[in-house]
Amino acid sequence: MERTTTRPWDPADHLTSTEDAVAYLDAALGAGEPQLVAAVLGDIARSAGMTEIAAASGLGRESLYKSLSINGNPGLTTVLKVIEALGLRLRVSPTAGISAASAGKLR
Repeated sequence: MERTTTRPWDPADHLTSTEDAVAYLDAALGAGEPQLVAAVLGDIARSAGMTEIAAASGLGRESLYKSLSINGNPGLTTVLKVIEALGLRLRVSPTAGISAASAGKLR
């Protein structure tokens, strides 16, 4: 019987455009899992070049690898700096079914 050789699949190898990165991060944000968002942001940063993202964000490359992993827990400052270094921007939109009462009567 022939032996099958496998290799790890790395999403960073398949992010070839800004649109890919935006869709990938948007899906992770929609899942509502902070660890997934951190890992996806790490995948996007690696696809763009972690050294370049570290330099542009003013953060350490090694600390970015660590915090932007599935076991990482980056602070909001780190997330915002990396998103900016990637040339992206976070936007907020209301979810379906939210009411003024459940949103604290936002107007």
